[in-house]
Formats: sequence, C-alpha cells, structure tokens
Amino acid sequence: MWIPNNRYMQAEGVKDSAEQANAYLDAVLGDRDDTPGASRERRRAYVQEAPAMIDFLASEGVALRRLPSWPDYYCAPGESVPGRTVVSQLFDINQLGEWKSRLRPGFLAVPANLDEAMQLPYMKRSWTSKKTLARVIGRTLISRLSGKHLVTAGQALQGQMLHHALQAGVDIRVNAGVRELLLQDGRVSGVVIKKDGADWTIGARLGVLINAGGFSRNQKMLDQYIPGTSTAWTTTAPGDTGEMITEAARIGAAIAQMDARVGNPMALPPGETPPKPVVVQGDMAKPHSIVVDQNGERYMRESSSYMEIGSAMLERDTVAPAVPSWLVVDSQYLEKFMLAGSMPGAKKPQSWTETGFLRSGDTLAALAAACGIPADRLEATVQRFNGFVRNGRDEDFQRGDHIYSRWLGDTLDAASPTLGTVEKGPFHAIEVYPGDVSTFGGVLTDEHARVLRDEGSVIPGLYATGTSTASVMGYIAPGAGGSIGPSFTWGFVAAKHAVLSDN
Repeated sequence: MWIPNNRYMQAEGVKDSAEQANAYLDAVLGDRDDTPGASRERRRAYVQEAPAMIDFLASEGVALRRLPSWPDYYCAPGESVPGRTVVSQLFDINQLGEWKSRLRPGFLAVPANLDEAMQLPYMKRSWTSKKTLARVIGRTLISRLSGKHLVTAGQALQGQMLHHALQAGVDIRVNAGVRELLLQDGRVSGVVIKKDGADWTIGARLGVLINAGGFSRNQKMLDQYIPGTSTAWTTTAPGDTGEMITEAARIGAAIAQMDARVGNPMALPPGETPPKPVVVQGDMAKPHSIVVDQNGERYMRESSSYMEIGSAMLERDTVAPAVPSWLVVDSQYLEKFMLAGSMPGAKKPQSWTETGFLRSGDTLAALAAACGIPADRLEATVQRFNGFVRNGRDEDFQRGDHIYSRWLGDTLDAASPTLGTVEKGPFHAIEVYPGDVSTFGGVLTDEHARVLRDEGSVIPGLYATGTSTASVMGYIAPGAGGSIGPSFTWGFVAAKHAVLSDN
C-alpha cells in the first residue's frame, strides 16, 4: 500500500510530510481534464486519510511494516527515495480455521518478506542471499513444526483482513453475486444477490460499498475501452469482470478514465492451458538485455515503472508493430538473472524451445531470423546500445538515471546495475505483452468516496473504492501499492462517512 507519511516511516525516522507527498502527486499527475478521479481535491483527501487508515488498522491489531528501500517511481519534487510502501507482516493463515481454504494462493510459496524474497535470485552470487535463504528455510521449518502456516505479501494482507473481519463478527457471504443495486426514492437501499439459484434482497441502512475490481477479465469491455488488449495477459482474479461498474452506470453513475489500466509487462511461458502470464518487469531492467519492437528497434526505457512500460508498448504499436515485443538477452544474462520465472543459470524447460516461447541464435543475425526481425536493424540497435553501455549512459532513454531504475536492476553491481552489453552469444529472446494487474477506470467518486452522477450530484447511499473506480492516481502509479493503498483508503473513508453522516 502506497501510504505517504505513514506511522512506520515516522517510527524509523524516514522524513516525509503531507506537503511533500502533495507536491509529488501534483508533479506527476498534474491537473488534467481527462482524470476527474485524480482531482486535486481527491488527491489532498487521499494524502490526509491514507495514514489515518493505517493508524486505524494498527489499532485493530493488523500487523504491518514499512517495506524498506522501495523508491517512488518518478523523478519529481517530493519523491521519496526510501519509499512510502506499507506491507503486511507474515501471517499464520491457520488462524482462519475453515476459512483458510477460501483464501487464494499467493505468488510466493515460502514465508519470505518481500525484501527477503528479492534477495533469493542472487543466492548463487551472494553470501548475503545465501544467509537469507537459510533464514527463510529455518523459519519455514520452525513454523510448520509449531503448527503454523506462514504466508507473505498480498496473501498475508488479505488473510489478516479476513481474520480481523471474522473476529469483529462480520457476516461474510460467499457464492452470492450481486445482480442489482436497489433504489428507493433516489437512494441506494440495498442489493439483489443470486444465491442457491434464487434471488435474495439485502437491505442497506447506511449504504452500499462497491469494491468488485475492474474489468481486465471482460474482453468485451476491453475492446470497447482499451482496444488492443487481451484478457489473456492479465493476472487479476477471475472476478475482475466489470459487472458492478456497468450496474452502477445503469442507475446513473458517472464513469471515467476507462482507458486507464495498471499495465505490467507479461510473458506467456508454456506449461498451462491457457498459458499463465508471468510478470517480467524486473527481468527487463537487468543488465545484458534490451526490449525491441518487431522491427528490431528500441523504443522505451526498459527499467521504467510497470504502468509506463505497458503504456509505451501500446503507444508504440500505433506506429510500429510492438505487441508483442521481444526481450532480447545474451548468455551473460542467463547466467546471472531470472527469466520469466526460471532461476539464473538453470536449464530452461524443453517446452520453451519446442513451442517457440524461447528463440535462440548463436549470432544476433541468427536470433533475428528466429524471431522474424530484420537482422540489420537488430544488429544496429544492439551496437548502439552497447556503445551507450561502454560510455556509461543510455543517451536514448536514460535507463539507469533514476534511483528506481537502478533499484530494479542488479543489486550486486553498484557501478552499473541496469546497463550491460548484449554481446556474448548464444543470444535469446522471448515475447513480451502489455499485460496488466487490473484496470484503473470505473465509477467516479468524490473525496468522501460517494459515487457521483454525470452532472456531479451524489447518488445517496452508494460508495465505491478500489479498481471499480476512476483511480485517484489517474494514469500512473506513484510507487509500489498505488492501487491497493487507495482501495483500502477509500473504503475507510466511505465507512466513516456512512456512519457519521446521512450521506
């Protein structure tokens, strides 16, 4: 969760303030007519309420921590180099009892904190990483022997929230999809759900809060609002299908920023049917790699934030074929770094070459032929990039100039964490797609998380948060947790407003 001026920063002496955070958001977001969800008023409310939300969760016993050294994504006034990201501490999901099976699996199978997990791919090259691995293995064994099942990251955060909701006596109903928002005298008074094959009505005295995700799993909506994208490239949950955005619009809710998405570059390695997307943002930022379009030309900074990369791929595709693009690496890369989820130095699955997912060639010309790229253009692109590497600066796209760009690279190479020549054969390439981890457009809400009509009036009794809304971050992510932070914060704001006012 991206939370400016949070209690954990304060406790560790990491300097931040509302003024600094507001200056940063003003610089990277600006005041645009096409981002009403990211209005200056809503941004100010977010900066004020986000740390209050964290204080509330902490007071309820939710165990959180600051993620050390995850820089903000943009070089702009007010940026935080230490970072403003708050994450869950490890959580024992056995505390959930019968609800444990309701929790979706996380992306990390071991109980490693995120900062620990980032060290593990370096275990062949670093004694510090080897010690981290030993610590994680020891933690795993001890926890299992003591009857615990520790999880991390988003799974831990969701597990904690579910645990505390159950402790608070919240009535959680599953397999009860909402079919309709009910209106009574112009006010949202409840919902109709479908359960056990029948319609049920649930009344709402204080209000209804929509928090049903975006529409990354709805190809029809993608074709309408973000043409050129595909449900095959998303890692969102199966329910990210947009029905509640459509239902809110049916009763008069304004929708905005529908072409915005939390873009993230994805590879589609074989092994599952259909292939399961794998995030390759970190892969792209490592030395000895470049990304080129289908003409063999570089067109972006490979060490940008995930949303910038996703936007760059789609924009490039309007002038030159770039979906998919090619992540080109040499043998130095494969020895040192992960590729599409495979460990450094490890032999790649045979299916990768049999299916054409991994293309290879002893020379750049041979690789170009395998990929269908003009050999002369690829060779010229690599030669130009290698010249930048030898001179110590990427003159075309400034790869490695910003702290975040370097942070994404090789943490063991302080001199050149993201720049390395692509010159040692054999050479390899995989296709990269402009995937996502959800959309960033939806119903328009005000600074109290109330859903608005097109003319700006409030729909009484209806609130919304998360990726069901037009994001307060507009078309960017300011730092790690730029969608989860607002989702939690506007839910907190909505609950306070519903309880304390007649909305």
